Formats: sequence, C-alpha cells, structure tokens
Amino acid sequence: MYQVTKLENGFTVATATMPHMAGVSAGLWVGVGGRYENAPLNGVCHYIEHMLFKGTKRRNAKQISQAVEGVGGYLNAFTGEEHTCFYARAPRDKLGNLLDVLFDMVLHSQFDSVEIDKERNVIKEEVAMYLDQPASHVMELLNETLWPDHPLGRPLTGTLETLDGLRRDELVAYLKSHYVAAGAVLTVAGRVNHREVVSLARKLAKPFAKGKRPTYLPTASTQTEPRVRLFTKDIEQTHLALGMRSCSRHDDRRFALRLLNIILGENMSSRLFQVVREEHGLAYSIQSGQNSFDETGALVISAGVDTKKTKPALKLIVQELKRMRETLPSNTELREARDYLIGQMDLTLESTENQMMWLGENLLGYGRVQKPAESKRRLTEVKPSDIRAVAREFLTPERMSLALVSPLKNDRGLKELLAA
Repeated sequence: MYQVTKLENGFTVATATMPHMAGVSAGLWVGVGGRYENAPLNGVCHYIEHMLFKGTKRRNAKQISQAVEGVGGYLNAFTGEEHTCFYARAPRDKLGNLLDVLFDMVLHSQFDSVEIDKERNVIKEEVAMYLDQPASHVMELLNETLWPDHPLGRPLTGTLETLDGLRRDELVAYLKSHYVAAGAVLTVAGRVNHREVVSLARKLAKPFAKGKRPTYLPTASTQTEPRVRLFTKDIEQTHLALGMRSCSRHDDRRFALRLLNIILGENMSSRLFQVVREEHGLAYSIQSGQNSFDETGALVISAGVDTKKTKPALKLIVQELKRMRETLPSNTELREARDYLIGQMDLTLESTENQMMWLGENLLGYGRVQKPAESKRRLTEVKPSDIRAVAREFLTPERMSLALVSPLKNDRGLKELLAA
C-alpha cells in the first residue's frame, strides 16, 4: 500500500494507494516548525505559511484558491512545532492541478511587501482571537511553563512584538535556508499510481535547494517541583491545563503511555471523565492528550470548571494520577483502551487525507513509514505493569506544571495540592 522514493536532489515522494477511493489528497511537507525559531524570529514559520497563499509569479491569491476550489477541491495548511504542511484534496483526475499549485506556492511565492504588511495584521487578529479563547490561551501558558525559555514554550503564531519585528528579507532568507529538499516530502493518498506521482514530482521539485535538514535546540529539564502559572481574567469559568513532561516519539515506552492516556482521560469512558464529570459534576469538559516530539513529550490534562470548584476538581485529578502510579489497571481497562485505539486508527485511516497525514508525519518524524500493523502489534504487547511503570516515571509531582486562566486573584494552595 505504501511506496516511497527519494529523488536525486534528496526530495522524498510517498504514496498510499487506495484504489477504491474517488478522490486524492496531496501534502507538501517541510521538516521545519516553531521549535526551529530563535526568539527574535518567533512566528516566522507560521508567517511564511500565510505568505505562501498570497501570490506567486503565475497566480495571485485568488487564483491560487480558484485553481483548487474551482475543480471541486480543498486547499489548506498548518504549522506545527516540527513541521509545516500545505495540503489539498480533489477528484483523482485533478491530481496534476493540486501538485502544480502546491509546488508553485512553496517554490515561487513573491512575498510582496504590501501583502506582507496586510498579512501581519491578519496574524495579529489571529493572535488576539486565541487570547480571547481561554481554552486556547491556557495551553499557551502551559507551554511556557513546561518549556521555559525554549522555542517549544513560545506561541506558533509569534507575539505582537515579534510580528512587528519580522521583515521581508528575514522571511525570504528563512524560507531559502529551511525549505530544502533534504527536509521536504510529498505525500499523496488515493487512487494513484506511484510511478506517475514520482514522475510529476521529479519535474516540480527540481527548484528545491539541496541543503541540509535544519536542526533544533534540544530541551533540558531542571524542574524539581510543581510549577503554577495563573493568568487572572474576568471570565465565567476557570480553564486549567496540567502538563507533565514525558518521553519522545522514539521511546519504546510511548506505547504504554499512549494506552495510559486513553485509560486516564482521552474519551468518555476514561477515569477522569467518569470521576470528575459523571460522579462529581465538577466539569463539562475534561480530557487528556499527548504531545510527542523528537526528544521529549508531554501528557496534558485540560478542563473547564466553576471557579469555586477549582481546588476540588484538581484534587480529584491528582488523586487519579496517584491511582495510576500505585495501582495496576485492570485487564478489562487495558483491553478496552487497546481496542479503542486500534479501532480509532482503522477508522481514521479510511480517509485519503489521514493516510496522507500518516505518511508525512512518519517520514518526517521517523525517517520511514511505519505500517499500522506494526503499531498495533506493539500495542498488543503492552502489559498492565508497563502502564503503571510509565505512570510512576512521568505522572509525578516534580514533573507537574499547572496553568490557569481564571478569575482567581492568586494561586494560593495550588502548588501544595499538586505535591500531595
């Protein structure tokens, strides 16, 4: 199903053949994101992502979108911590259109000075939008607390100050030095022929500079006790996010941690949802999730609670973390968590877009495409004792960082509650 070819200039092409699908999804990826930025350039990757939609030598901004939407397709992009992706989907016979537009955007954008200034204001509005959303704002505060003075702790959008400081020559220079063939991947999923895709890509990818794949600043942890970060705001609820540093996406413990996360808080059957919401009615929304990076990671619990019930809710969360450390999950819990994860994987990979994402994330994250069957096999090998072991390793008070956006005027007693 998966085929991968590396071109002469180091550019990689990968396909997932899905002969039963009428459509096709294509993604042009570069292995650079927010964690590759120094402090003065914070937000440059996201800014570049926006600018690549603003016009090339052949198309203006409207013509870029029309070239895809006008044939029944969809065009978008996203910037992450470790990679950026420009992607599109359309009927299979429009694959050539999609690839032409994606490569045109990435390789031939003009970076017109007038458009740069306009987009600067657009991104500032995006920053303001996230700050107006407490559930988003608290995650930014948590990242700052988990990764202080490090690129992973800075907002992907940049700040109002760094956005004002970014100049055209810096945007162009950053793109030229970081968007290189060695760190670029084209992934295509659907009713496609691998040789045909390689042939198209070989012509379109020629202008990519060879270069070396960019490097990032590794993280280093000096945390020895819980951290608390409070942002006082006149809102109706308290939004909290509790994060704990964990292992990298290359660590074998990731499979046990993935299952732990499901048992703990990923779905409605999870312990946190059942205890905090169903049994005690302290939150409408509560969940846990994972962030996995090249050399580190984090498990994050987030919730929105009545401000008067912040401490009782946190106490329940801490109790559940302690229970994960001290008690083996039951065989039933483990089986249901594994079945849930494998079932979600199968359902997700039914779509061309998610197959395209699987290819890109695997190739940039691991240097190879992991077959879903391999991940499933590793999950079936996880034992209850493995889950308790990772809980004892990562869900400890000295690893905890708590961020809150809340009407609370002070954080008195919160640090002590985490350390209980």
